[in-house]
Amino acid sequence: MMKAAFLGLGVMGFPMAGHAAKAGLDLRVYNRSVEKAQRWQATYSDCVAASVADAVAGRDVVAVCLGADADVREVLCGEQGVFAHMPRGGVVVDHSTTSAELAREMAQAATRAGLQFVDAPVSGGQAGAESGKLTIMAGGEPAAFAKAEPLLQCYAARYRLLGAVGSGQLAKMVNQICIAGLLQGLAEGMNFGQRAGLDMSAVVDVISAGAAQSWQMDNRAETMLTGEFDFGFAVDWMRKDLSYVLDEARRQGSSLPVTALVDQFYAQVQSLGGGRKDTSSLLLALQASQQHARSSSDKG
Repeated sequence: MMKAAFLGLGVMGFPMAGHAAKAGLDLRVYNRSVEKAQRWQATYSDCVAASVADAVAGRDVVAVCLGADADVREVLCGEQGVFAHMPRGGVVVDHSTTSAELAREMAQAATRAGLQFVDAPVSGGQAGAESGKLTIMAGGEPAAFAKAEPLLQCYAARYRLLGAVGSGQLAKMVNQICIAGLLQGLAEGMNFGQRAGLDMSAVVDVISAGAAQSWQMDNRAETMLTGEFDFGFAVDWMRKDLSYVLDEARRQGSSLPVTALVDQFYAQVQSLGGGRKDTSSLLLALQASQQHARSSSDKG
């Protein structure tokens, strides 16, 4: 039986590690926040470690699901980190969304520690993590990916190795580029239809059976219309992801005019206090701009 560890019990990692526990793996988990670790233990299993070192000792595969580059570097490379305490020959799988540069840096550090590294960011949001139906985009050596598969199967409906280390993070950037454009288009469509006086629930019902259909329309249109924006992936995290996208675009010379513009719209949502609202809250930026225009017109 695989001996695994899962580090990071946030919005995504909490249910992901839970699926691994329910699958019967020999599992240890760790979280820097003790409160979350205790809540996970009460929900799933008494396999919570007191430290990273304890969590990864004797493990074949260690998965991490953290926030940003600095978090991953700290947990993997610190004196009490994964690379210092995991036995040689193991595989480290990073489910965090980071820069591709960091993935390559971590792969080199893993090699020096006698380990292998797979960058494996996920898509599907909180709902996908809770249902165990995430999509995983991975980069790394085929042998390392194959060794990690029994763990990935616990919480993913689809997972694929796309190339060398860094390929997973680059694919996740493609994912975020596509989502940003779709959500802005959906927000503009909802706003336009509402201002035109249309019954937008009826409109969505009709157009969702045609070429405009998307996951975002199916899952977010109605909640956007009712002003509900508490469905998992937050604007603050999307802006973090888009910062990696735009940095990579500058590095490689790619043109991303729509993505750069949507990033600024998300900045407007943050300025309105919506940093923790979900990514469909782009509608709020449009509504705020219109309100500002009306106010300016009234004053004139």
